[in-house]
Amino acid sequence: MSPAETLELAEFHGDGISSELSAAVHRVAESLPMDVVFHPVDLSLERRSSDAEGSYRDAEAAIRKFGVALKYPTITDLESPNKVLRERFDFSVIHRPVTSIPGVKTRFDGKVDLHIVRIAVGGTYEDAGRRIGTEAAVSVRVIERRPSFQAAKFAFNLAGKLGCGVTSASKYTIQRATDGLFEEVVEEVAEQYPDIPHNAELFDALLAKLVMGPEDFRIVVTPNEYGDFLSDTACGMIGSIGLGASASYSFDDDGRVTLAMFDPAGGTAPDIAGQGLCNPAAALWAFGMLLEHTGYRAIGAALNDAVRDAIGAGHTTGDLGGSLGTMAFTEAVCDAMSARLTGGGKAKL
Repeated sequence: MSPAETLELAEFHGDGISSELSAAVHRVAESLPMDVVFHPVDLSLERRSSDAEGSYRDAEAAIRKFGVALKYPTITDLESPNKVLRERFDFSVIHRPVTSIPGVKTRFDGKVDLHIVRIAVGGTYEDAGRRIGTEAAVSVRVIERRPSFQAAKFAFNLAGKLGCGVTSASKYTIQRATDGLFEEVVEEVAEQYPDIPHNAELFDALLAKLVMGPEDFRIVVTPNEYGDFLSDTACGMIGSIGLGASASYSFDDDGRVTLAMFDPAGGTAPDIAGQGLCNPAAALWAFGMLLEHTGYRAIGAALNDAVRDAIGAGHTTGDLGGSLGTMAFTEAVCDAMSARLTGGGKAKL
């Protein structure tokens, strides 16, 4: 995607620390050598409680107009807003990069540099199940060919850019029909990329191997619930679930991205909401991913690195052992970013 003179995007506001994360993103946007226009949509629980359909309709209209959205944490009450948005926007792939951060204390010495590519639909998450009598319950697990294909294509295209291989992970020896279909599709896609190594791992073995040797894995593509488990595990390995950002994508029949939404992985943090204490790192990383996706690759990369620079230099919020508030940390990121960006004017590819 080529960058335009002005970047316009939808901005989905949520609950808890949402407004503070938005303020941090806006402050960073103001410091960029480009123009960013945010188009806000209220997805807070208060709005959804009184006009759920209206709030989702507004969100859909905004993202379809601008093609991209930045979303902040939302409370799951009567429904999961994330699930509703995935269904309405036909998101089929979630990409979450997880990378060790210098200066963040972890419980082990391994270095993580992992890209998790997760099918965003199906698995066990599509069916809440039902009780049968008083002593049993059942739910249906679905794996579909199309989203499996799109996730695999995304993973192999990413591997081509990064110069690495792809690992697919599931329980294909047990879930022979569902996970077997997933692995079958991945193998079909792998045949289109003969220069990119591919291997399949049993998901439970993958988790053990990842903990023992995280350097051995770079891209993992996996069904829905496995990707959910793996994403939180990997974030825990780098020090905090709040250090993860992700992207959700929908595609046309030719495999081109049609819509993209970027969001921090953490929750609404009601215990610290409104106190200026939250860590905006993941929201800033999500914004950086959005910038790279829309063609501002140099600026997006600089923002991603600037957040790491700030943390590595000891400019951290309380959750990472520091004393900075949300906006003080954001200013440290702006300073680090200005040191990385050179020249003026609009961003270039």
